[in-house]
Amino acid sequence: MDDELKERIIEALKKVNDPETNMNVYDMDLIKDLKVENGNIYMRFSPSSNVCPLAVQLAFNIKRAVESVDGVMDVDITVTNYVAAARLNELLKR
Repeated sequence: MDDELKERIIEALKKVNDPETNMNVYDMDLIKDLKVENGNIYMRFSPSSNVCPLAVQLAFNIKRAVESVDGVMDVDITVTNYVAAARLNELLKR
């Protein structure tokens, strides 16, 4: 079940594009350590630059995309390698 859900999550992530590169966040390798445990999703999001002007937008787009997948109960995204990671992580927890 978790493997099937993980595949659907990956497909959802592939629909989240970085507007500057027009590539999806999954293929750009911006998503790290994707884990699925009984509908709870854990991942790290590492923007392509530590001062990426689109990091906030991308983080929330990632969260919404994953939350929209049937079977997802909770999404825990941790932003790393970003100048305002602590603040963005607080916002994502709301």
